[in-house]
Amino acid sequence: MAPKVKVNHRSTHRSVTLHYYNLGHRCAVEIAQQTKIPVRTIQYNLAKIRKEGGVEHRRGNGRPRKISADGNMAIGQWIRRNNEITAKEIVEKLRSTRNLNVSRWTVRRQLHRLGYKNVLPRGTPILTNEQKERRVQWALAHKDDDWTRTVFSDETSYQLFRNTIRRWSKYAQEEKKRISKNKQKIMVWGAFSIKGQISCYSFRTTMDGPLYIDILRKHLLSGARKQFGRRWRYQQDNDPKHTSRIAKQFLEDEVPEVIDWPSNSLDLNPIENMWSILKRHVEKRKPSNIRELDKTLKSDVRNIMITIALPYVNDVTHLDTLLLDFY
Repeated sequence: MAPKVKVNHRSTHRSVTLHYYNLGHRCAVEIAQQTKIPVRTIQYNLAKIRKEGGVEHRRGNGRPRKISADGNMAIGQWIRRNNEITAKEIVEKLRSTRNLNVSRWTVRRQLHRLGYKNVLPRGTPILTNEQKERRVQWALAHKDDDWTRTVFSDETSYQLFRNTIRRWSKYAQEEKKRISKNKQKIMVWGAFSIKGQISCYSFRTTMDGPLYIDILRKHLLSGARKQFGRRWRYQQDNDPKHTSRIAKQFLEDEVPEVIDWPSNSLDLNPIENMWSILKRHVEKRKPSNIRELDKTLKSDVRNIMITIALPYVNDVTHLDTLLLDFY
């Protein structure tokens, strides 16, 4: 008696049944005992062998696709001409130009077969030619910089009850999240370097030049000097409060070096990536009031900056080359 073998794949089911048939086995129960293949499967394959002489599937089985090759070519042309066209619009075009009635889901499956995916494009700054040229000149001037002694800074806002976390659900229309009518938020100034967090300060008022200087005096200088001594430099964007007369005078007196920064260049600052990650972390913690939001923010920012500061600062060292190659 042949040894018992457990078989799992359907294509193997057919070939194993044919093998036993060629050995002279005709009893489905006997073959099932030896192979652990379901009896009904063996009975089906034995009947197929007797009727057709084999177990291979005939070509052309199944319902033909509703969208023909010409229809595929038309869809491809519409996508190339306007890649923001929706599946619903394609359905309407197929109906009006080819008298073909298909569903949006059929169109989406066909687009997937053609290699297309529905994606949300990444937002990038709208730059003038003059701004692009300034970015190139900035990249040339800083391509050999030592970014490991740079302190990056930025401000952002954190809103209570944000609604950006996606969920898996079988009943998408029933998924709800309570959002307060009066959206409360706090402003945050933060700074970090390759060595980790310098400081993270939250406030509820509108920032102006004097407040900015007060934040730098209390939350930047001591941390930066602790990490680098007097060999560090400060990065900030071109916000008016940063370039005001009193801010310039303070930076000139207290900061060893301030990096010139090209305008409209949020994509160059690694702290922007930190803010994005931090906002998702904070939202998942579900703070219920401003005090909890502030506490959660300061707790998470410390952990996140420690774990991911290094990769983002290392990315900055390649930005100069990327800018030169791009423009």
